[in-house]
Amino acid sequence: MAAGVLAASACASLDKMAEMAEKVQVTCNPEVLEAVGGAVDATITVTYPADYFNPNAILEVTPVIVYDGGEASADKLIYQGEKVKDNYRVVSSDGQTVNAKVHFDYVEGMEKCHLELRGVAKGKGKSAHLPVRKVADGCNTTYMLAKGDGAVNYMSDNYQSVITTKAEGQIKYEVGKSDVRNSELSSQSIKDFQKLLEETAKDDRKKISGTEIVSYASPEGSVDLNDKLSASRSESAGKAWGKITEGTGVSDPALKSVGEDWEGFQKLVAESDIQDKDLILRILSMYSDPAVRESEIRNMSEVFTALKGEVLPELRRARLIANIEYQNYTEDELLKLIDDNIGDLDEEALLKAATLVKENKKKEVIYKKAVSKYDSQRARYNLAALYLDEGKTSQAADALAKLDQNDPEVLNALGVLELRRGNNDKAAQYFEKAGNKENLGTLEILRGNYDEAVKLLKGTGSFNEALAYVLTDNLDKASSLLAKDETPEGNYLKAIIAARQGKESVMRKALKAASEDDVLKARAKNDIEFADYTL
Repeated sequence: MAAGVLAASACASLDKMAEMAEKVQVTCNPEVLEAVGGAVDATITVTYPADYFNPNAILEVTPVIVYDGGEASADKLIYQGEKVKDNYRVVSSDGQTVNAKVHFDYVEGMEKCHLELRGVAKGKGKSAHLPVRKVADGCNTTYMLAKGDGAVNYMSDNYQSVITTKAEGQIKYEVGKSDVRNSELSSQSIKDFQKLLEETAKDDRKKISGTEIVSYASPEGSVDLNDKLSASRSESAGKAWGKITEGTGVSDPALKSVGEDWEGFQKLVAESDIQDKDLILRILSMYSDPAVRESEIRNMSEVFTALKGEVLPELRRARLIANIEYQNYTEDELLKLIDDNIGDLDEEALLKAATLVKENKKKEVIYKKAVSKYDSQRARYNLAALYLDEGKTSQAADALAKLDQNDPEVLNALGVLELRRGNNDKAAQYFEKAGNKENLGTLEILRGNYDEAVKLLKGTGSFNEALAYVLTDNLDKASSLLAKDETPEGNYLKAIIAARQGKESVMRKALKAASEDDVLKARAKNDIEFADYTL
C-alpha cells in the first residue's frame, strides 16, 4: 500500500510539471533560425519558476526542427532535480535559468520550418509528457545564394588579328663617305629586301603600312661631322630607294638620321669575341659624353684596331624598312578551319578558336589538338577549366596534375577542384598559395565568416561581395554594388535588401524581375526574408 501511495504521489508530481509547463519561460537566440556554414545553431534559454522542478524528477527535452518533408532532432537536453543521484545538470526547485546550445545539420527544406521542444518528465518508473513548446519560426538561408563553386579563369590566347612584321635591307658605306656604291645595290641584303616586297605585293593578306629609311654613322670623329654624314647617307639612300623598289608600288619612305650609333656599337661589342670587351662596355656605362667615350676607347690601341675591323664598318649604314601588316584569319574563317582543316592552325589560332565555339565538346577537341600538336600548357590548363565547368572533377584533376603546381592559376584551379569536392580546408590552402582573394572570400561566406569575407571580397565588384555586405547588414554598400546588376540573382538580392528596409514596392519589383528564374521564384515562396509580406 505504501509503494502504491508513493507511485501515485510521483505520478501526480510529474503531472504537475506538465500542467505548470506554461509558466516556464523559454526563449531562443536567434528568434529566427539561421543556416551558417551548413549548420543551424541556436541557444535555448529556459527559466524554471520556483516550486516547479520536482526534486526527484529527471526532465528530458528534445529540440526538434520540423520542416517540409521531415524533422530533425538535436541531442537531448537532460536535467535532474536536487535529490536525483545522477550526472545530469541540476535544476533547483527554488527556480533557475539554464542555457543550452543546440545544433542541427542543415537539410534542404529547413528554410520553411519551426523549432520546438518536446519534454518528458520521469521519476519512480513513471513519466509525463510536457506540452510541445514552439520556440522559433523559419530558417534564414540567404548565405546559400553565394556563387560558391569558385571562379576559375581561362588562360588567354595571344592571337593577333593583324600581325606586323618588317622587311628590311641595308646599304653600307665606306668610312667618311655617303655615296651609294653599285655593289651595295646588288648585295644579298637588298636582294632579300626586294624579294619580300614582291611577295607582299602578291599576297592578298599582306599590305605595306609604311616605309622609312634610318641612317647612322659609326662613333668615331666629331659628333657634328658624324651627324652631317648620317644625314647625307639618309638622303643618298632615299635617292636609291626608287631604283631598289621599282615595280613594287611601294610609297616613298620617311627619312630619319640617327647620327652616331652608340646603341648598335654596344650591341655588336657585347656579341663579339673582342678582347677586353667587358672593359669597353664598362666605359660605355661610365660615360655618357660621346667624345669622352671615343677618347677612352681610342686609348686602348689594340682594342680600337679590332673595333675598326669588326664593329665600326657595320655601323656605317642606312636601313631600308617596309612595315608589313598581315591580315590573320577572321573569326568566321577560324570557325570554318576548325571544321575543315584544323591541322592548319597554329597554337594561338587554336586557343582563339576555342573561345569562339559554343559547344563544350568542340572546345574539348580544339584544346586536345593544341595539347597533342604543340604540347600547349595553356590548352592543357584550359581543358582542366572546361572539365571543372562541366563538373568532371576526375578529368580536371588529371589535366591539372600535368601542369606546373607552382603556377598561381593552376593552384587556384586546384583550390576550385577541392572546393567542389567539399574539401574546404584543402581549397583554402590552395587559394592562399595562389593569392586568390575572391575565391577565399567565397569560401569564408560558406564557412559563415562574413566579416572576413567582406575584407577579402572588397573591390572585386562581384555578386558575392554584395552578398557579403548583406550578410553583415551593410545594405547601402550592397545596394550600390548591385545598382547595375539586372541578373535574376542580382534582383533577388535587391529584393532581400528592400524587404529588410521595409520598401515593399521596390521589393516586389525586384522579385518580379528575379522570378524569370524558376528556382528563385520557388525559393521566394519559402524565404523567411519575405515573411512579413504576402507573396
